[in-house]
Amino acid sequence: MVPNCAYGIDLGTSNIKIYSLSDDSVMMEKNMIAIENKKNIFAYGNSAYEMYEKAPANIQISHPLSNGVIADINNMERLIHLFISDMSKGNIRPADFYIAVPTDITEVEKRAFYDLIKDANVKARKIMVVEKAIADGLGMDIDVKNSQGVLVVDIGYDTTEVSILSLGGIVLSRLIKTLKFDEAVRQTVRREFNLLIGQKTAATIRQSIGDLEKEGKGAVVYGRDIVVGLPVEREIPTDLINSCLEEHFNTIIDSVKVILERTPPELGADIFKHGVYLTGGASQTSHFAELLQKSTGLKVNQAQRPLESVVLGMGRILKEDNYKSVAYAIEGMGK
Repeated sequence: MVPNCAYGIDLGTSNIKIYSLSDDSVMMEKNMIAIENKKNIFAYGNSAYEMYEKAPANIQISHPLSNGVIADINNMERLIHLFISDMSKGNIRPADFYIAVPTDITEVEKRAFYDLIKDANVKARKIMVVEKAIADGLGMDIDVKNSQGVLVVDIGYDTTEVSILSLGGIVLSRLIKTLKFDEAVRQTVRREFNLLIGQKTAATIRQSIGDLEKEGKGAVVYGRDIVVGLPVEREIPTDLINSCLEEHFNTIIDSVKVILERTPPELGADIFKHGVYLTGGASQTSHFAELLQKSTGLKVNQAQRPLESVVLGMGRILKEDNYKSVAYAIEGMGK
């Protein structure tokens, strides 16, 4: 048995993050796979993302994860195997695997995460599950095992998880399937400018909106004019992008309010004192934090490394014995 060989995995729709205990490192790649002629792996991870929206018909590029759950288990297994092989430099050794899962999913969906690791041919010795929100809390340096109530809002690519933590467990949790912010940007640009843009272009606009506002510029984009059918360049005002995103922000904020309404008063008092902890890749979208603060009246604490907070928390669980107890085996599967 090789000591210190363990991995903590955070499967996101957009990115996959894996922590390796043996060298205390984190790998983050796009959770995408490119399949050629329906069977051969052509590219995966960041390389597959580079080809996205540019590949010929015989190369299919997809996200194996959707809405927080596994949509394509075969390709997800292949990706896990490839990434673990990369991290272990081709020499996959027996290891323990800890995987983060959303709380508000069914037992069948949770079991799929277990089966994924078991069947990925990665020599799993032990497979443990960790509630994603608890890993989030640990990754943001919150002591999740004390009795104070903590509200964590994790905004991902196509889901948002709102959770109340206390005493190392989850008191309340809600997983919301949200329309992808990037899709909202695409639809708005199409409606207002008769312009078709790609998903990657929409993501770039969303991510750069804060900087563009500071510079007082619009977002310059390239796409296809629907009317004439030719490639064109357009400048999109930042106000338009902000207004289209605000509608989706409000959906998330309404869900935060629903959770707060259902929170026991003593935990509610703790949350009022400490505020909301905001994390996840899409949490940095311009103006969301201030809108959340204004709508709830609570202080908003933003994660330093929002994309990595779950996987950093997984690292703490693997390294610190004090937090081992937050991981558990799927019932009936043994350790």
